[in-house]
Formats: sequence, C-alpha cells, structure tokens
Amino acid sequence: MQLVQDLPEIFESFAEQRKKSFLMVKEWKDQGKPIVGSYCTYFPKEIAMAAGAASVSLCSTSDETIAEAEKDLPKNLCPLIKSSYGFAKTDKCPFFYFSDVVVGESTCDGKKKMYELMSEFKDVFFLRLPHEQTELAVQLYRNEIIRLKDYLSEKFQVDITDEMVREATRVNNRANQALKDFYGLMKHDPTPISGYDVFKVLYGSTFKFDRAALAEEIIALKQKTEEEYKAGKHFEKRPRILITGCPIGGATEKVIRAVEENGGVVVGYENCTGEKAIGIQVDENAEDIYEAISRRYLAIGCSVMTPNNNRFQTLGDMISEYHADGVLDMTLQACHTYAIETNKIRRFVNEEKGIPYLNVETDYSQSDVGQLNTRVAAFIEML
Repeated sequence: MQLVQDLPEIFESFAEQRKKSFLMVKEWKDQGKPIVGSYCTYFPKEIAMAAGAASVSLCSTSDETIAEAEKDLPKNLCPLIKSSYGFAKTDKCPFFYFSDVVVGESTCDGKKKMYELMSEFKDVFFLRLPHEQTELAVQLYRNEIIRLKDYLSEKFQVDITDEMVREATRVNNRANQALKDFYGLMKHDPTPISGYDVFKVLYGSTFKFDRAALAEEIIALKQKTEEEYKAGKHFEKRPRILITGCPIGGATEKVIRAVEENGGVVVGYENCTGEKAIGIQVDENAEDIYEAISRRYLAIGCSVMTPNNNRFQTLGDMISEYHADGVLDMTLQACHTYAIETNKIRRFVNEEKGIPYLNVETDYSQSDVGQLNTRVAAFIEML
C-alpha cells in the first residue's frame, strides 16, 4: 500500500480519540457544561445539542467489566448489554461517570431491564421506541422526542426553542453528511484506504463533542484522501466485503481485522458503526422539526423493527454502490433479533443480490480469533 505518512497518523489520531476524550469530558464538566450519555443510534442527539450539552457514546464494547455485570445479570445475556452495565456499575467509564443523564431506549428486552437496574444509581431518561415504521409510530416517537426536550429543558434549566433544535439539526446533518461522503470513498476500486482506517474515523468521531468542528475536519480528510487516490496512492485491489449486523467496536474489531488480515478489504459498514447511524438526514426545513427528527430515526433499519424492510433496502443499495463481492453478517451471542434475521439476510444476499454470504456469531472475548480467521479466510478465498 502506498500512502503518505500523515494520513496514517490522522487515522491513528481518530483511533485514540476515545482515550483523549476521557480528559475532554472532565474539562467540559469543569466548565459547567451538561453531558448526555447514550448507547444507541435511536437517540436523537439533536435535542441534547440544542440544550447545549455534549452528546457522548458510553462504554459498551469490552469484556473488561462483564464478570462484574454477571453478578446482577444473566450470563447468557448479550455481551453489549453486560458490558454497558458493567462499565456503569463499576464507574470504569469516565463518560458514564460525568454524564448528567443517560438516555436509554426500548430497543430490546435486555436493554430495557438493564436501564431499569441502571436507574438505581444514575439518572436515566427512557425513550419508548415504537417497533414499527408507520405513520402512527412517527407520531408516537415525535411525542417521545418532545418529552425528552421538556425533560432536558427542566434538568439543565434552559429554554430549548424550535429554532435551537433546527440549528442543532443543521449542524448534525452537516457532520453526518461529511462522514457519509468520507466513507463513500470506498466505492472506488481499488479502495483509497483500508476499511479499518475508515472504521477508526467513524468510531472515533462518536467521541468528538463539537459536531461543527468535526464536519470541517472530515471534509478536509476526505479531500486529502481523494487527492492521494488521484495521485495513484491507494490500497491494492482485493475482494470487497460489506459488513452488516450488530454494532462493531472495541472487542469486535477482530471481525474487521479477520477480513483485512486474510486478503479482503471492508468497503462498507451497514451496521450502527456506519450507514445506520449516519446515512439518513433530518429534513431541517420541515414545518414540524420534531416530526422530521422522528421520521429520520425511525427510518433506521434495525432488527428490533417488525417488519424491518429498511435494512434490506439499505443493504441492497450498499451492495450495488460499493460493488461488494461478499457480505459478512456479524451477530453477537444472545442478540435474538439479529440472530433471527440472519436467514432472511442470507436469502436476500444469495438469491436477490447473487453474491456469497457469511454469518459469524461472536462475543467480546478473544478466544475465537483463530476460528474466526479460519472461517473468514476460507470465505475470502472462495470469492
């Protein structure tokens, strides 16, 4: 691979952003600014931004605190839930420690009960997420978003106006569009960079509090990467893999490495690391900004939705646009909604899109890395 030295340094800076933000969140708190923590892409961060709060993703992707969590939670529960609760319970997550409130959501039953336990030692605001994508659901979630606005207004003693929400929407839209344009560079064949470098930027960006500054940073990074590509400096041509399924981050980065250390390149992330979180814009000019925010978030194709047609639409579009040679569907152990969808996704990828599919089930330990590498290497060799 031929790349100028400073691009890898930029990517590594994003990879280290979570650690750097440990100090930033304390500085933000020392300045008297509010902090809102969340775990899910269904959290409407525009409302927190309008309140003048930093919106931060909370720790949930390591097995470091799972043993402690299992003192209160079943051992056969999803590792993401156990990790989230473990970090909260042990105060080993600075973002959780400094958060004034955690915004939870009724995605799956396990998370709902986790938030119930978490509320015993932390202020938790619970969003009642509808599990369908209908007009009635849009209005129901709109009401929940307004309920969140009213709660944050009272908690932080700030009058959150419609125009403040609209302005926060504009800022967040621009940041999301910048990120979408950046990872859209992977449509090139061969790719300008590795999928792991793309992941570093996407994951690291969730720990940057200033969304306006983030947009400018990503726009500049995209331009620099594009210039290098046009100059002939790019990744070598490889089988192109699209990742779908459960959220990726921390311990599950092993899936990305398994692809790219065995001859493939990850060209896109349909899951919560990428397209689900970033790919949809809020209509910032809509007459009812709260309804527009509701429509944007309810359009996310998560497996908690029944039916979940948007996931298949998005996945199909990405397979075509990113010229994917194969799809890897990553499922976390005991994540029942994604596990149930794997057969439908397999049929869709194989029969409708006509390309190979691989499902891997994993957790946050590293004990399956060898097996994972063997299976992924065989899959890539087949392409």
